Amino acid sequence: MAKELSIVICGQAGQGIKTVENLLTGIMKRSGLHVFSCKEFMSRIRGGMNSTSIRVSSRRVRGFVEKMDILIPLDPGGIEHVRERISGDTLIIGDLENIDPEDLETGGSLPVALKTIARELGNAAFSNTVAVGVLAALVGSPREVGTDFIREYFSSKGSEVADKNIAAFGRGYDEGAAWREANGGDRFQLDGSDAVRDELLMSGTEGVGMGAIAGGCNFLAFYPMSPATGVGIFIAKQADRFDILVEQAEDEIAAVNMVAGGWYAGARGMTTTSGGGFALMTEGLSLAAMLETPMVIHLAQRPGPATGLPTRTGQEDLLFVLFAGHGEFPRVVYTPGSVEETFYLTREAFNLADKFQVPVFILTDQYLLDSTCNLPPPDIDDHKVIRYVVKTEPSYQRYELTENGISPRGIPGYGEGMVTVDSDEHDESGHITEDLQLRVRMVDKRLKKLEGITGEVIPPVFFGDKDFKTLILGWGSTLPTIREALEEIGSEGIGYLHFSQVFPLWPELIQYLDRAERTVAVENNATGQFAKLVAMTTGRQIDGQVLKYNGLPFSREEMIAGLKREVNK
Repeated sequence: MAKELSIVICGQAGQGIKTVENLLTGIMKRSGLHVFSCKEFMSRIRGGMNSTSIRVSSRRVRGFVEKMDILIPLDPGGIEHVRERISGDTLIIGDLENIDPEDLETGGSLPVALKTIARELGNAAFSNTVAVGVLAALVGSPREVGTDFIREYFSSKGSEVADKNIAAFGRGYDEGAAWREANGGDRFQLDGSDAVRDELLMSGTEGVGMGAIAGGCNFLAFYPMSPATGVGIFIAKQADRFDILVEQAEDEIAAVNMVAGGWYAGARGMTTTSGGGFALMTEGLSLAAMLETPMVIHLAQRPGPATGLPTRTGQEDLLFVLFAGHGEFPRVVYTPGSVEETFYLTREAFNLADKFQVPVFILTDQYLLDSTCNLPPPDIDDHKVIRYVVKTEPSYQRYELTENGISPRGIPGYGEGMVTVDSDEHDESGHITEDLQLRVRMVDKRLKKLEGITGEVIPPVFFGDKDFKTLILGWGSTLPTIREALEEIGSEGIGYLHFSQVFPLWPELIQYLDRAERTVAVENNATGQFAKLVAMTTGRQIDGQVLKYNGLPFSREEMIAGLKREVNK
C-alpha cells in the first residue's frame, strides 16, 4: 500500500485545471488524506501549457516533488510539457488523443474516454469531473464522499449542473474502480485519518488575507499585479462581512499614499503588490518613514527585472525591500515559510507596525501564495488587536523626543491636540525645521526604534543535530523542502535554521555561525541575497550556496542533491 502519491494535471489555460485541483484536494481531504498542491503556469489567459502538482499522503506534506505517480494530460502537448518528470512508474490517464503511443507502456496506462463520456452527459466540460472520479477510485476514496463534495461545490450553479457533475464523477469512478480491480487493487491505495477531515484547505493567498483581517486590517489599497492580486481579491470578498474599505487605486503610487493617509486618520491599512509595483511605492515608503506612520506592505516576489516572468516564483526582492526608499529609517521584514506562517506573521505585522510606527513587510512569493494544503484551523483566541493610539492633550506634540524613540501617536479628532505631520524634517510639534542639531536628534529618535524592534525579533526555528558541523540557512518558502530533504539524507552533523524574519536579523545568529565548520545558504535567487545580508550584519561569509533562479521552486529531489553536494565539500 502506498504512503504517498504525486498527481499531475497538465493542459492549456482555460481547460479547467483549477477545477480539477479544487475538486480533487477537497475530496481527498474529506477522505482523511493530507494534500498539498502547487502550480506553474504561463502568463496568458488561454493557451500555453500549465501544470498543477498535487501530493496526496497519509502524512502531512508540504513541498514540491518532481516525481509523478499519475499524470493526466488534458491536451496533446501535456505529456511533452512534463516529459522530464515521467518515469517508468508513471501511470498516464486520459483520452487516447492526448497520449503519445510511445508512452502507453510507460508505467502502464489507463485510457479513459473523458471527452466522450462528458459529451454523453451533455457538455465536454464535464470531462474534468470524470477525471476526478477516476482518481478518487484509484486512491480508495469512498464514492459517497466525492458525490457529497461535488454536490456542495456546484450547488451555486443549480441542481441540474450539480447532478450532471455527480454523474460524471460516477462514470469516472467506475472506470478507476475497474482498473484497480484488474491491476492488484492497492497500488495507489492510501490510508486516511479522521482528524484530517475537519482541517481547513488554505492557500498562501488566503493565509495572508485571513491574517490581515485577524490583525485588524480595515483598509486595503492596491493596484493589481500578479502574484499579489489574489490577496486583494480575497479581502475584497470579505469586505462587507468585516467592515473593510477596499480601494483599487489608479496605480501603486496612489495605493501606498492612501495607506499612509489611512493610518494617519486612524485606520489599520495594508497594500499588496509585487516587485515592479513596489518600485513605484518607494517614495511613499520614505514618506511614511518621515511621518512615522505605520504601514503594512505585502510584497509577493516574482522573477525580474522589469516584467520578468510575471507568473513564476523567486526570492529576488530581499535586498530591494531592505534598502528601498531614500534616507535612513527602520523597518521590519517577515518572510513566512509556510501557509500557516502567512497567517500568523501577517496578523502580527499590524500590531508591530502600530507599536513602533514603522513599515512592516510580509515578503512572500508566487510559489507560496499559489500553494494549497490542509492544516488545523488557525488559533485566533491567543491574539488581541492592540491599538497604540493616544487621546491627545492641548499640548500634544506628535514627534516628542522619547527615550525609546516612539512618540505618542494621536489621530485627528481624537482629543484636543493638533496632530501635525510633515514630509520635511520637523520639530517635536511637527513643523518644518532646518535646525541641524534637532535634525540629528530626530534621526537618532527614529533609528532608536530598532533597539526595541530587535528585542521582539522572531527567532529562527532550528532543526537537526544540535552538535552540527554544517549549518544550513534558509528563509521564506524554502522551509518545507529543506526539511523533507534533511529527512531523506539524514541530519547527523547538520543543523538548519529557518528564518521567518530576516530584518532585523536575529542577534544570536553569530553564535551559531561561530560554531559551524561550514555554512550553506539556500535561496531562490542568483546572487545569494540572504547570504549577503548575513555577511553584512555579522561579518561572517557564507561558505556555500544552493541557488535556483529559473522561475520554479526547489523540488525535493533538487534540494537533496544540492545539500548533499554542499555538505560533502
